[in-house]
Amino acid sequence: MTPSGALPPVALYVHVPFCVSHCPYCDFVVVAGRKARGPANRIEAFAAALEVELRLRAEALDARWGPPGLRPPLETLYLGGGTPSLLPAATILRLIRLIGERFGLAPVAEVTLEVNPGADERGDAAAQRDAGVTRLSIGAQSLDAAELRTLGRRHSPEDVAETVRAARAAGLRSLSVDLLYDVPGSTVQRWSRTLDDALALEPDHVSMYALTLDDPDAEGLTGSGGDHLPVTPGARRWRERARAGQDDDRAAEMYALADRRLAAAGFEWYEISNWARPGHRSRHNLAYWEGRSYEAAGPGAHAFDGLARRWNAARLDGYLAALVPHDGGEPRLPPGSREPSARNDADRGSEAAILALRMSSGLPVAALEQPLLRPALTWAIEARLLERQLDRLVLTRSGRLLSNEVFVRLI
Repeated sequence: MTPSGALPPVALYVHVPFCVSHCPYCDFVVVAGRKARGPANRIEAFAAALEVELRLRAEALDARWGPPGLRPPLETLYLGGGTPSLLPAATILRLIRLIGERFGLAPVAEVTLEVNPGADERGDAAAQRDAGVTRLSIGAQSLDAAELRTLGRRHSPEDVAETVRAARAAGLRSLSVDLLYDVPGSTVQRWSRTLDDALALEPDHVSMYALTLDDPDAEGLTGSGGDHLPVTPGARRWRERARAGQDDDRAAEMYALADRRLAAAGFEWYEISNWARPGHRSRHNLAYWEGRSYEAAGPGAHAFDGLARRWNAARLDGYLAALVPHDGGEPRLPPGSREPSARNDADRGSEAAILALRMSSGLPVAALEQPLLRPALTWAIEARLLERQLDRLVLTRSGRLLSNEVFVRLI
């Protein structure tokens, strides 16, 4: 449940925005092309600016909570993107050491690195392990070659298998595979083969998301201080075509099939889009869903202190200019914004209920006693989207598929 006051962070998210190419469906903050690869790339410039931001963020935590040792160490660190596996292993090592010194890292901290499976993108798994990475999140998205081409992905199914083999050979403790379903023009049969091939790789964790084609421009998220970048004309045209190849009923069938197959293979569903073998749940993402405090750095990254949300603006040039000023001036925190996570206790209660219902642990049955939650929860039970499991209220499989119908009634 969401804490009642501000607390020091238990997790740190670092956004690395570089990709060799930008997939047309992706809304994450991504910088591609020459800025990511080649003699004019900005990776080292970004890494230098990121180190400055991390120090400034740590100084703010020191002033508020005391230095590491007086405040609790981080339980998790997540290097996401983008393609953070484009960072040289020496840079990853430098960043993890800096974070350990300035934020504190628990001895058994979970340190996740997102990896693109392409041979020229995944990096050296053994060097990543030696740098301090304990968990890889592999952006497979599909194990069907035609679907990968449809999605604009650069890798092949064989690249995914090789990434897993290299990680296992390096002794990485935990491997997660990301998959997309409801890919335009896909079929349940092709999805079933992807599930077969994914399970044959024997990952420890599977994240599975319906392909969602949003419009951050229309949502007002791409202004100069926004946390998204504008959608390119080419990506916009791709999304318009792609929507015609999606199907809600087929997506529901794909989700249900995967849920059954993963359970039969020993994976536990623990969040709407996530399944894990025992002991391999994403501790970092659980911090988000449990409403715990987390810090963040990098373009477009979001943080939460228990009371307010803060985010950095998405644009790389503004990020670099603030942290490494061209005129030699004092570095300053990058542009961004901040807002209360909730306006009042009612909003905080609704937000906590929504986060709890995303997880298999659900809500206590006692939540039915709360006047502000009772109407929505009662409706969901009657609609068979929510069920009682001992002393908890948990989404049914249909409830997971229609979770937004439940959540909108809780707001």
